[in-house]
Amino acid sequence: MSTLLVWSISAAQILLGLAMACSIFRMLRGPRAQDRIVGFDSLYVNAMLLLLAFGIRSGSTLYFEAALIVALLGFVSTVALAKFLLRGEVIE
Repeated sequence: MSTLLVWSISAAQILLGLAMACSIFRMLRGPRAQDRIVGFDSLYVNAMLLLLAFGIRSGSTLYFEAALIVALLGFVSTVALAKFLLRGEVIE
């Protein structure tokens, strides 16, 4: 890999780590449940992108599969939490 690509991926990983820290702060501070769900949604998207950056850097396909699993589970959990906030129950 070229040095520019390695530098760019490293910078992206650092910035994604900072974005994850901001998401965790939003999840912990709230103040409402909707804000916490948005923080969780942002956290799983950033975690998925961080896994993809690790996969590009290492050249391993295992990180891409893990990112796909994180994306699927994160989407389903966000939909379930939104439905719970909307109606008070997940399963009708």
